[in-house]
Amino acid sequence: MTLPVNFDSIGLDAVLADWLCALKDQGVEALLVLGPDPLGGQEDRQVLAIHPPRLLGAAQALAGSRDFGASWRDSDAPLVAWQEIAKSAHDPDSRWRRLWLAHGQQTLVRVAFALPAGRAFECFMFSPRAFAGRGEAAALAWTLKRSIAEQRLNLSPREQESLNLAFEGLTARETAQRMDCSERTVNYHLANAMAKLKTDSKLAAIQRACWMGLI
Repeated sequence: MTLPVNFDSIGLDAVLADWLCALKDQGVEALLVLGPDPLGGQEDRQVLAIHPPRLLGAAQALAGSRDFGASWRDSDAPLVAWQEIAKSAHDPDSRWRRLWLAHGQQTLVRVAFALPAGRAFECFMFSPRAFAGRGEAAALAWTLKRSIAEQRLNLSPREQESLNLAFEGLTARETAQRMDCSERTVNYHLANAMAKLKTDSKLAAIQRACWMGLI
């Protein structure tokens, strides 16, 4: 999986605040991004951003642990992981778990974005409640993925609508009638969307938009 957003950007804290707003309705109260320590070994990670900032100590404790580290990434473990912190079979007495539990967080969902040399950027979402099942965790990961894609691509409302209608199977002429504009305008919006999605055909743009959760 390629990195979908520039995690080195200065405004990452503001980006996390935006993501947290998008995830609030699904019970997420904290977001953490970990990345490789450029001065450390393969197992060494650092906190790139944490929101809210008061959870920095708990975030650093997780970064300093070996949970979800190189051994996890080198296995067949999924890129998306869901864990009830208190019930985890992986060293439930570890310091980072105690700290997150002390802050009232019961569940985490981790989404990894792979990098070369067995490293990764890791996005952690924390919630104060237990999830009903893996389906809820997967939906949460999908929402985060969509938020990242929207932040990066910034499709206009008309570009998004053109893609949505193309996904429904409408032709450019039918889309123009639905959007109350000319066929030429529809093709203009689709061309812009294709450029932002880095594709050279409408079908490829639709497929990529679906993969990113934009449709």
